[in-house]
Amino acid sequence: MMASIKSLSVEQRKHIAIIIALVVHFFGVVGMLSPYAAWFKAATPLNLLLMLALVVFTQVQKNFSFWLFMFIAFATGMITEMIGVNTGLLFGDYHYGNVLGPKLYGVPFLIGVNWFVTVYAATTISVWMHQYITNKYETIGVAFNKHLMFIMGVLDAAFITVVFDYIMEPAAIQLGMWQWHTADIPMFNYTCWYVISALLAAVMFKLQLRQTNHFVIHLLFIEALFFIAIRLFS
Repeated sequence: MMASIKSLSVEQRKHIAIIIALVVHFFGVVGMLSPYAAWFKAATPLNLLLMLALVVFTQVQKNFSFWLFMFIAFATGMITEMIGVNTGLLFGDYHYGNVLGPKLYGVPFLIGVNWFVTVYAATTISVWMHQYITNKYETIGVAFNKHLMFIMGVLDAAFITVVFDYIMEPAAIQLGMWQWHTADIPMFNYTCWYVISALLAAVMFKLQLRQTNHFVIHLLFIEALFFIAIRLFS
């Protein structure tokens, strides 16, 4: 069994992972809108862990840089969220529910996982977009400054991350993942997301993670569609 898994090509791994992610999120939406919503909410941690496993499964270069970035993103997400939950100095005034499982100082461990997967996917999308643009311009003899491309890549990755958070927030509240103590989601939340995501994206670039894992691009869109569906139909 292990030998057959190892023999799978990059494209085969990507296609298998996309199918699994689509099926899980489709039935997740159906389940969340059904009389069995409580059971599906309780299974949320399993879903997030499965998506993390699929990211690792489709990652070609599981080198030191990859694992180091995973740790840095996880730790950064946990630490900043613990500061936010316990002091209100970051993100705003909020608390986490019990949907996401075990917590450390009020923050579910899966939030660290979510930070890694989201920033990793957003930065991958940014890299893919900039490579496409760069290749197009190189065909006509135009070259971009590497420092400018680095800055734009970081800023675009942070922007994509914030857009995803904007889509996710209302649905996550509906699902009981977390709750704001204010009438509206504060803009300060998105500002913090942008700054922290930009820093993590910069770290990912500096670690020279040559990202070819296109599954994470599909995953971010699948998760965004999941949260949009929850917002529209629940």
